[in-house]
Amino acid sequence: MRRSLERPADLAEIIQRIYQLTEHSSKRWGRMSCAQMMVHCKRILEVGTGKTVLPETPAIIRVLGICAKKEILFFNNGIPRNMPTYGVVKLKESCNFEESRADLLIALEEFVKALKRDELIPKHALFGEMSKQHWGFLQYKHLNHHLKQFGV
Repeated sequence: MRRSLERPADLAEIIQRIYQLTEHSSKRWGRMSCAQMMVHCKRILEVGTGKTVLPETPAIIRVLGICAKKEILFFNNGIPRNMPTYGVVKLKESCNFEESRADLLIALEEFVKALKRDELIPKHALFGEMSKQHWGFLQYKHLNHHLKQFGV
């Protein structure tokens, strides 16, 4: 079964795993601290609600993004480690751990409310057309990827 933020049990699992993170959670790969990762995930959730806007993506990159989305959807693949991302969702500055977690949980709640009301943006800068099901599934995949990065 595909996991999705649309499913209450999957959402509860993600929230529980977020609460398992600590300031001392060690990363298994990548450059971000745990607090930076939570702000990154918050910003990615905000892409769906329109609070974070991704820049225009060149056509050839969009084609690759749409293909990647279809591959993830079809094969239920995970997200590869150390993938490039948009500058607007990258963090270099230090972040407060507790504030970052609180902000992520608020963004998650707002995303899920918009998901239930089918009020998420219809088109992603990289992945193209997005249905409610695509958003729930891909955001679950993204959060799962980063929670695994920090061992939860």
